[in-house]
Parts: sequence; C-alpha cells; structure tokens
Amino acid sequence: MHERIELNPMICHGKPVIKGTRVMVSTILGALAAGDTMEMILEDYPNIDREDIAAALAFASELSQFEDIPYQLNRA
Repeated sequence: MHERIELNPMICHGKPVIKGTRVMVSTILGALAAGDTMEMILEDYPNIDREDIAAALAFASELSQFEDIPYQLNRA
C-alpha cells in the first residue's frame, strides 16, 4: 500500500483517500479524467500536494493491473 493512501472504514466509508484528509483517490482521478490540471486540483484541495496526486495515480495504476479480465469487460 502507498504511504500517502489510507483505507479506513471510519473515513469516507473505507474508500481510498489521501492520508490525513478526506480527499478520495476517485475524486482526484475523476478530476484528471475530466481535464483538470494538477494546479486546478491543488487549488481546489489545498491540503494535498503534487506527491499526493502522483500517489493517487500510482494506486490506480496498480489496481488496473489485474491478472484476469473482469466479467463485465469480458462480455461481447
């Protein structure tokens, strides 16, 4: 697990967040996917930094490296 990512059932229902915040990894990824720049995200969430955004991307990258194709993606 990444030292900057926290999974705690008492914080955001156990969703992955930037450690010490309630900023969810999915929020950062969604913002990047929508075209927001790092600067825009840092302005919106001043309690995180560039390394936190990089950690969110690395976390997502590791999750996407599954060994088996999920059922939903395997359907024609």
